[in-house]
Amino acid sequence: MALVDDTDLAALEADHPPRDACGVFGVWAPDEEVSKLTYFGLYALQHRGQESAGMAVSNGERIMVFKDMGLVSQVFDEPALNSLKGHLAIGHCRYSTTGASTWGNAQPTFRATADAGGLALGHNGNLTNTDELEAWYAEQDTGQVIPRKDRMDSTSDTALLTALLSAFSADGLEAAAMTVLPRLRGAFCLCFCDENTLFAARDPQGIHPLVLGRLERGWVVASETAALDITGATFIREIEPGELVMIDADGLRSRRFTEPEPRGCVFEYVYLARPDSLISGRRVHSVRKEIGRTLAMEAPVDADLVIPTPESGTPSAIGYAEASGIPYGQGLVKNSYVGRTFIQPSQTIRQLGIRLKLNPIRDVIEGRRLVVVDDSIVRGNTQRALVRMLREAGAAEVHVRIASPPVEWPCYFGIDFATRAELIAPGLEVEEICRSLGADSLGYISLAGLVASTGIAKRKLCTACFDGEYPVSITPARALQLELEGKVGC
Repeated sequence: MALVDDTDLAALEADHPPRDACGVFGVWAPDEEVSKLTYFGLYALQHRGQESAGMAVSNGERIMVFKDMGLVSQVFDEPALNSLKGHLAIGHCRYSTTGASTWGNAQPTFRATADAGGLALGHNGNLTNTDELEAWYAEQDTGQVIPRKDRMDSTSDTALLTALLSAFSADGLEAAAMTVLPRLRGAFCLCFCDENTLFAARDPQGIHPLVLGRLERGWVVASETAALDITGATFIREIEPGELVMIDADGLRSRRFTEPEPRGCVFEYVYLARPDSLISGRRVHSVRKEIGRTLAMEAPVDADLVIPTPESGTPSAIGYAEASGIPYGQGLVKNSYVGRTFIQPSQTIRQLGIRLKLNPIRDVIEGRRLVVVDDSIVRGNTQRALVRMLREAGAAEVHVRIASPPVEWPCYFGIDFATRAELIAPGLEVEEICRSLGADSLGYISLAGLVASTGIAKRKLCTACFDGEYPVSITPARALQLELEGKVGC
C-alpha cells in the first residue's frame, strides 16, 4: 500500500477546509442566566472558530471578561459560568487568522471608556483600511497610547476598532459608534456592550450574516440562526447591512450609520454556515442540495455511486444523486473529534496521513465507479490524498465533483483562503488540475450555476474568491500587505 510521507502530511495539515474567522453572540435578558445562554450560543457557532473562546458579562455596574484558548467546552465550566452574573453578555469564538495564536488575541477585547466605564467587543470579519484608521486614531487627543500592532493587547484589527470606540466615547457608546462605523471598510459583524446596553452592527455590504432573535424576556444577536435555535430564541430578522442596533431597558432601537450596498458572501452557502441556518430567507441545506442538482446537470458522469466528502459535501452529494439518478451512499467515515492537535503522531500514524480524519468503507466502494462530491478545492492536497486512498481501497474509478467554481482569488473579508500563489486553480485548466489530483475526471459547478442555486441576484453577492470582483475596493499594495500580514480574519 502506498503511504503518505511527512511532506504529504504537512501539506494535508496546511490544506484545511476554508475557515471563517469568527462567530459572535450577544444577549440582553434580565432574570436569565446570560452566561449560560452565551455558552450554548457559542457552542452552536463553534464551526466558525475553534481556537479561542470568550465572553463578557455585565451586571449593570461592571463588565467581567473571561476568555482562553481552546474550544467553548474547554474554556468554560460550570463554576466559571456561575461566577459570570449579569443581565447582558457578548460572546466570541475565533480562529487566529489575523494576529498571532495567543491568549491576548482571544476576544472579546476590552477597554475603558471616557466615563470610566467599560467597553467589550467581539468581531467577525476583517477590516481592510486599518492603516487609515490607525492614522485617524493618532490624530485624536486621547491621552492613550496609539495601539500599534506590536504593542496592543491584541494584534488584530479588533483591538484598533475597540480603541477607536473608546476614544470617541465621551458622549456615550452610541455616539461613538455613529462616528466610527462609517469610517470602517471591509467586513464586520459586531457585538459590543457597555454596562447597560447591547450593540450590534453589520457592514454596509452585509458580507457575513448577523441575525436578531427574541426571547420571552429579552433579545439575542448571533452570527447564525442556529445559535438562536439552541438558546430558544425566535428568529425575528437579519441585522440589515449598514445598521446599528441597540438593546437596553428601554427596548430595541435601530439607526442607519450608512447606506446599504448588499453583497453577501456566497461561500456562506457553499461551506461556512451550518446547514440548518437561514440566510436571506433560505435554509442553507436546501441551497446546498440545489447546488448538487445543478452540478449533476453541468458535470454528468456514468458511475455506480455518489459519495460525499463528509460532512461539508453531504447536502450537495444528495442533490447530485437525486438529479443524476445515481445511488447515494456513505463511502467515507469522518472522525469528528480530529481537529487541531498539539500531539505529534508517531511515524507510523504520520504515514497514514488523511486517515486520521477520513477512512474508506471498503465494502461500499470496492469495484465501484465513484462520484466524490466536495465543497471546494483550495490547494488540492486533501483531494489528492483522498483520491489515492479511494483507489487503494479498491475504487474502480474516482470522479471528483466540486460544489463551487475554482477558487482563484484570496479573500480579504474574513475567510482564510491562501494567497493566490498558493491556490491550485490560477493558471491551470480543469484537465490539468484533474491530472494533478489523480482523478478520472473533475467537474466544478459554474459560477452562474452556483449563483442561480442560491436564488439571489449576483449583484447582491460577493463572489470575489471565484472571479476577483471585490465588493470593497482594495489597492494592489494594500492587498499585498494584507496577504503578508495574514490579514484574512478578525
